[in-house]
Amino acid sequence: MLDINISSINSKKTIPMKIIKNITINSKYKKPILTDLFYVENNKPKQIVIFCHGYKGYKDWGAWNLVAKEFAKQDIFFVKISFSHNGGTKEQPIDFPDLEAFGNNNFTKELDDLDSVINWVLQNDSIENEINSKQITLIGHSRGGGIVLVKASEDNRITKVSTWAGVSDFGSRFPEGDQLNIWKKNNVAYITNARTNQQMPHYYQFYLNFKENETRLHIKSAVNKLNIPYLVVHGSNDESVLVNEANDLFSWNPKNNLHIVEKSDHSFGSKQPWESENLPLDLEKVVRKTIDFLKQ
Repeated sequence: MLDINISSINSKKTIPMKIIKNITINSKYKKPILTDLFYVENNKPKQIVIFCHGYKGYKDWGAWNLVAKEFAKQDIFFVKISFSHNGGTKEQPIDFPDLEAFGNNNFTKELDDLDSVINWVLQNDSIENEINSKQITLIGHSRGGGIVLVKASEDNRITKVSTWAGVSDFGSRFPEGDQLNIWKKNNVAYITNARTNQQMPHYYQFYLNFKENETRLHIKSAVNKLNIPYLVVHGSNDESVLVNEANDLFSWNPKNNLHIVEKSDHSFGSKQPWESENLPLDLEKVVRKTIDFLKQ
């Protein structure tokens, strides 16, 4: 675990920011949930944001650290996590050294991980003076968007939710017919990670877990049940999760807000690795819009 104190410049003030990286929170599945905290240490209760990555993602991907700092500068207590079975390890949290864990990931494990993180944040004596337990927002990118919507629909501790390039349906992403039968016969299917050149496994349990929990994991039903403010953010040129999914999410609940970032892609201009000290312009727009939403 790395504990860093830095000073950030906001207008003419120097803000002491506390960054604690790679905290290990125990999951139900004997693998740690690596967690980062970003906040201004001032003994004032702050609204909490918990950020969840998407498929083939992790908490340190791209510009997520810069995103966390921007929220913290606005006196928001920002938490970002790597799911316990995302494929990273405590020793190597970036990329995917543990492909066996990746292959055994599923949606209910991610929901359980998120619950463990929420409980940990609310029960941690060391930060109790820095958080407002009555204001908890979940933000999810891509597949993580579906996870936070399901969680928000079933946990009354959540007061706001936002999806960034979020998916509107899990079931449509599974193969059908012969492809599904081959997957079942072999018990594993592989997808190539174009950046790392790894053959990333998906064990058949992933599909079985979805089918066993299909009602719970129905995103449209989750959005229909939401009675809290919800911000949908999406790029108009997203080729991974098409913008029509954002339109669907927006249409399913009258409390929803929709913000389309014109000509933006799935990661809002970010990439891995992100070597600039500044946010990409589109991601900066997303951050500003989301912070405005939180402060409304």
